[in-house]
Amino acid sequence: MEHRYLGNSGLKISEITYGNWLTHGSQVENDTATKCVHAALDAGISTFDTADVYANTVAEQVLGDALKGQRRESLEIFTKVYFPTGPKGHNDTGLSRKHIMESINGSLSRLGTDYVDLYQAHRYDYETPLEETMQAFADVVRAGKALYIGVSEWNADQLRAAHYLARDLGIQLVSNQPQYNMLWRVIEPQVVPASRELGISQVVWSPIAQGVLTGKYKPGQPAPSGSRATDENGGKDMITDRYLNDEILNGVAKLEPIAADLGLTMAQLAIAWVLANDNVATALVGASRPEQVESNVAAAGVKLDAEALSRIDDALGDLPETNPSKTKSPPTRIV
Repeated sequence: MEHRYLGNSGLKISEITYGNWLTHGSQVENDTATKCVHAALDAGISTFDTADVYANTVAEQVLGDALKGQRRESLEIFTKVYFPTGPKGHNDTGLSRKHIMESINGSLSRLGTDYVDLYQAHRYDYETPLEETMQAFADVVRAGKALYIGVSEWNADQLRAAHYLARDLGIQLVSNQPQYNMLWRVIEPQVVPASRELGISQVVWSPIAQGVLTGKYKPGQPAPSGSRATDENGGKDMITDRYLNDEILNGVAKLEPIAADLGLTMAQLAIAWVLANDNVATALVGASRPEQVESNVAAAGVKLDAEALSRIDDALGDLPETNPSKTKSPPTRIV
């Protein structure tokens, strides 16, 4: 496993991060989840990402239980705040000072740790002044409950505004967590250039496009039984609406000989492609079986040369989405 610096900080994280969105506490039984976490540790992964909203706080608890007994100093644990949790009352959502302060305490308790390495704003909150949000984050850092601050799915203007406030408050905004993969490149025109300017890294989710880039979905054929595209609670709408059409699936099929020539699985090729972007600090991978972790980790350290990257671009043509306006947060809080 190789490690990369997170933003313009001295913190190193594993270039593949284990994430438990849609799995722990919902799709995967707890004993299997624990086996996946231990497989990640065995493979050299030191960085783990979760959020309070995943399985309505249960995912944090499962991850905390799975990491018990590990040397805390050898781990980097990330979590997030924004979406509704608990009974989903009127203050159980957003980035108000009240919600942030209550949420960090709940997350630490469930994770079984005194601090998280990275505390992330899961979306931008248009209903709370950014100054209030950043002041609350600064107080969380000064209380020793988080070491660094990050965000998720913020656009370039939002990143700039938050960066300057964070600097004035004496804290470090080091990361943004966007969706990014061969087919979804909306961060490239604006977010990545702004992030390079500001010393912010990308912590990428969905590097294999919810499984589409594994090649298991075939044009003109129904989704395989048990796949995410057939799971009503597992992101089916996101996959179906965005990726499951014959034009995209035919393009994905053209990636198969490229992966074969490089001695990689399709998933490994997709992860290696994400890591080829020097603004990416880590790629988030999830798993429902330990073997998936072991396979995905093999992408660590793979260097795709210019020829391979060019072949990928030629295979996909104009299929990738690159419109920067697609990077956006909900206009109002979700309750």
